[in-house]
Amino acid sequence: MGLTHITVSVANLSKSQPPYESEFLVDTGAIDCLAPASALQAAGIGVEGKDVYELANGEVVEYPYGFARILFMGSETVAQIIFGPEGCEPILGVVALENTGIGVDPVSRGLKRMSAKPLKKI
Repeated sequence: MGLTHITVSVANLSKSQPPYESEFLVDTGAIDCLAPASALQAAGIGVEGKDVYELANGEVVEYPYGFARILFMGSETVAQIIFGPEGCEPILGVVALENTGIGVDPVSRGLKRMSAKPLKKI
C-alpha cells in the first residue's frame, strides 16, 4: 500500500497564534499526531507532559506532548500531539482520524468520511 499525505493545520487551543500548517503523513499505526517541536512552540502549543513511544524500528523513545486543535478536510478535533525532533516528518495519527470520522480507503489509499461513527449500543 502506498503512502497517504494530507494538509493539516495545528493550532493552540485558544487559537491565539498563527497555526502550523504542513503536509502530514497519514499513519494508522500511530496513535498520536507528531510535528517538529519548534513548529508546535511557534504555534503556541505548550508541553503538557512526557510519554514513552515505540518507533517503527522497535526503538523506545521518550518525547514531550501537548494538546492542539487538529484541522483537516474541513473537520477539527482536539488531540494529543508529540513534540518531535527537528526535521521529522509530521504524522497524523489514528486518534485524530477516528475523532473526526475520517478513515483511509484501502482501495484508493485516500481519506474518506465514514457514513457514521461507530458507537456501541448504549
